[in-house]
Order: sequence, then C-alpha cells, then structure tokens
Amino acid sequence: MQQFAVGDRVRIDIPDKTDPDYQLHGEHGTVAKILSDDAGDLTGDSRDSQLYRVELDSGQTFDMRWRSLRPPIED
Repeated sequence: MQQFAVGDRVRIDIPDKTDPDYQLHGEHGTVAKILSDDAGDLTGDSRDSQLYRVELDSGQTFDMRWRSLRPPIED
C-alpha cells in the first residue's frame, strides 16, 4: 500500500478514460492535508478511510483516494 504524508509530491494516476476524473491523469501536486471519513467501513478496506487533499501544480485542489496516487515522475 502506498502511503503519503502532508508535503509529499504525488502524481495522479487515473488510467480509465471513462472515469470522470480522468482529466486529472498525469497531473502532479503536493499533499496539502489528510482527511478521514468512514469509506473504509463501507468497502471493508481501512485504506479507503483516508482522503488526500492534493494541491496540483496548477493551483487547483482535489481530494483523492490512495488508489489514484503514485510517486511523482521526475523530469
């Protein structure tokens, strides 16, 4: 399981072109905050209870689950 901390650089990885968030695929940003919710209770996977607030390099902010985040691709 990939775990990230506040301040970590990340890359959004959503390869499914039918996913509404596919437009974010390949974007890079920084984890600004880690939120908690009860999604893990619903899915049976405790990792789903963490929601990562990512500030993209463009300045936009999105909340993402662990499945959609990877380490950044360095130039």
